[in-house]
Formats: sequence, structure tokens, C-alpha cells
Amino acid sequence: MKKISITLMALLLVAALGGCAGGKSSGDKSSTASNPTQSNVSGQQGTGTSDAKTEPTYGGKVVVGVQQDIDSLDPHKATAAGTKEILFNIFEGLLKVNENGSLICAVASDYSVSEDGLTYTFTLRDNVKFHNGKNVTAEDVKYSLERASGLLDGTPLISSLTKLTSVDIVDAKTVQVTTDSANLELIYSFTAAIIPAGSGETEGSNPIGTGPFSFVSYKPQEGLVVKKNPDYWQQGLPYLDEVNFKIVSGADTALLELKGHSIDLYSYLTDSQALELANDYQILSAPSDALQAMFLNNAVAPFDNVKVRQAVCYAMDRDLANEFVVGGNGTIISAGMLPTLKDYYVDLNDVYGTGANIEKAKQLLAEAGYPNGIEFSVIVPSNYEAHVQTAEVLADQMKEAGITCKIELVEWNTWLEDVYKGSKFQASICAITSDMTPSYLMVRFQKGHKKNFINFASDEYDAAYKKAEAAMTIEEKAKYYKEAQEIFVKEAGTAFIQDPPITIALSKDLAGYKFYPIYVQDMSTVYFVK
Repeated sequence: MKKISITLMALLLVAALGGCAGGKSSGDKSSTASNPTQSNVSGQQGTGTSDAKTEPTYGGKVVVGVQQDIDSLDPHKATAAGTKEILFNIFEGLLKVNENGSLICAVASDYSVSEDGLTYTFTLRDNVKFHNGKNVTAEDVKYSLERASGLLDGTPLISSLTKLTSVDIVDAKTVQVTTDSANLELIYSFTAAIIPAGSGETEGSNPIGTGPFSFVSYKPQEGLVVKKNPDYWQQGLPYLDEVNFKIVSGADTALLELKGHSIDLYSYLTDSQALELANDYQILSAPSDALQAMFLNNAVAPFDNVKVRQAVCYAMDRDLANEFVVGGNGTIISAGMLPTLKDYYVDLNDVYGTGANIEKAKQLLAEAGYPNGIEFSVIVPSNYEAHVQTAEVLADQMKEAGITCKIELVEWNTWLEDVYKGSKFQASICAITSDMTPSYLMVRFQKGHKKNFINFASDEYDAAYKKAEAAMTIEEKAKYYKEAQEIFVKEAGTAFIQDPPITIALSKDLAGYKFYPIYVQDMSTVYFVK
């Protein structure tokens, strides 16, 4: 069982660590607990899963509509959240997150952490098989972690794992991981996919994991098909024989497909879409792990001027966007921290307000040298109707402050390459997803970080973040994360809007769907009802 110091244990619990009680091959009890009550669009109360009272059946094929193409089938190289939500069904790490946000064991059956927090020892689960039929070995785990961390060839693929200094095989069932410093959030990084030793060059074309479904085929711009893994270690799962993740280009196409019942499940509906489909589908809703924002490129004009960025924050009516797009069910935010991470989140909405302060925005623009206002391009991925609607609402609303937003709709791959990877933009409305660790989003705003696509640069922010990262108590870590959020908001690094809800349309013939506090589509528990 786990041997962890009292301080470390407390912090791991704050990070929603559920543990691996028993390590039973039939699945941990914690992995089947229901979510807290969520609300659906009609105002009635539902649960975080679809109707759990129905009797499950085995077999059948399901089509899941997804909004974006896959950027990589290699789990260590995948960047887009929409890719990771699909690959969750194919790959697993030593640990995995369940629907409650707790970590449970997957490829590992148990683990321990040393008293000083520097060494993690994992015991492998018996008889876990890859999709090629071979048992997972300690060599596979060593290879996977070394590849992802950069220990294999000097090229890290998962930045949070760069803290690893060695991965050693103790015996056939035991792997020991050593880190350069105690990091109380590192445990979540061991959800990184375990792949067969030496398979890195082929994972991008023939992905092999240990998940409930195995890869069948992928066609760019069309979708990805997976089939049931009959050797899955968690007995009884999955129920379905096949899942087709079908790429749907645009909201209009999605609505047509849903109305024609050629899609069984579709996520991230706007409020108007959900209401339109309410008679034909189960409409389920829950809080998301995504933070929507008008991202501002701090390195290009006019947003290289802090007063212009502040003016945008004052001019933006986030209450209006929340009400119009998601029926008022979102949570207004100002900084890059999930509100559900309550120990670390600080509500800073009073800095700029949640409505529009037109006069203050005009004043700041004049002080910045733009007395006649500003005009700029806002790039929006066209496949996400919620972001498109948000852009339209805010562009129309901010004209009063002399802020003219020219909306430029682009395909998802263009957004990913030009905005997220290339920083070739002035402003963009989209969302970035988080996990259950407070550092996940905030690390990206450090100067020079490879994911800092907004080019935010603040020595004060960097210093506060480093202190939070090194802190060894809950109180100290929370103090510095909150300080970093305050600095970011003061300098208006970006105009955050809201944490929107996830609203899905699910066929009335299906049940067992579970919401997660991270961005995944877990199809292993979905089944056709009798």
C-alpha cells in the first residue's frame, strides 16, 4: 500500500488522488461511483451519468460526433484536447482519472511514494495486455516514461515529466521512478500512456495501447474507428462492439446529422442547440474543464500595450456572453485557474467587472494612444459553435467602446497551427482545457514556455509561479498560485470569459454515459438499453 508522508498525503488528496484500493482486476469501486448532481437544460435535476437504472446490454455500434480532426495518433505527441478525449479510449497510463476526478490504478495495481517525495514505485497489474495481445512488461513502462520525459533521446514529449531523472526496473513487476525534486502535482503525470517498448515510430500510424478499445482505422477529415478490446483488464467493460468518432464540420452539419439520427452522441452544444434537440435526445449537462477566453497576443500591436489589454477586459460584457451562448450556466472567470480547484482559485471578477464598463475602456484606449478606438482580427475555429456565437455577441457589444473585432472563421487545423502553435494572430476566441492540478494551465504563462502562445511575459508572474511550484504545504502553494493569478489579471494577459458547461445530446437508446472533470469521451461504460 502507499507509504506517503503526512504533508505529501494531504496535498495529494487535495489534487483529488483516489488511490488504488485493492488493485482488483474487476475494477476499483471508486471508478463506478456516480457524479454529484448536475443540471440539464430544462432546469430539472439529473446526474453526471445517463439513466443508471436501465439494464445494460452488450454489443452494438455507436457514432460519436466530434468537432475537430485528430492532430496525432501518438499519445505522447497529441496536443489538441479533442484528440486526447478520443485517445482516452485506446491508451492508459500507470494511473488514470475516473469520473470523480480521482486517480485510480490502470496499468499499475499499486504504488508508493517515498517520504521525501522524490521516488515513485509502481507495481504492475497482472496480465494487462496490449492490443497486439502481448502482456505489458516493466520494459514497456520504462520505455514509455523515458520516451515521454525525454530521458530516451533528449526530446521531452510531455513537459511535466521532464522532472524525471531515472526510470529503473526493480524486478519483473516493479518500476521505480526518481525525480529531481519533490513535486506534489507530479502524480497526475503518470496518466501518460504506456505503449510497447520500441513502438514510438509506429504509434502515429498504428496506435497500440491497453485501453478498453483498440484502433481499427483513421481517415483524415472523416474520423476514427475503434473496436472492443476483449482482453481489457477491467472485467465487464466495455459494452459496445465498435465506436466511430465521426468528424463533423460545423454546427449546421452537426444539427442536420443529429436530427437525422446519424449521430448517437454529440458534445458541447450551445443553449439554443440543446433546446432544439430536447425532444429527440437525452440532453445532459455538467461543468467543464475548459476556460474560454479572448486570447490576446501580447507580442503584437495593439496588445503589446497593457492598457489596451485592460481596455478589452473592461469593455467585454461576459454576463451577456454567458447568458446568450450557454443560457447563463457558465461560470464567469478572470484568470487561468479552474473554479473547481477551490483551494487555489481566487475570484478576481471584481477587477474588471463581469458587465461592460464602456467609459473606463475608452479612457484606457485614449491613454494608450488610441482615442479613436482600435480594430483587430479575432480568429475563431469554425467547428465550435459556442466560440463562434461568443465572438459574434462580444464583437457586436464592444463596438460601443470603440473596439472593432473582425471575426475570421478558420478550420480547426488552421487554428491549431497558426494560433496555438505559431502565435500568428492578434486575438482569438477559443478555450483551453485543464486537468485536476493547479499548475496545468498556469505553467503555460511563464515567459518562454513552449505553450505560451499569447506571449505573456512577466518576471513578477514567473517568480510567483516558481514559488508555488516549490511549495510543500497546501497553504503556501495556494498563496503563491493566487498571487500569480492576481498578477496575470492586473496585467490583463488575456481576457478570460467563462468556464462553460458541457452539454451533450445522447440517443435515447443509450445509457451509462459519464461526465469527467477532464476532457474525455469515455465510451467504455456506454451501452444500449434493453
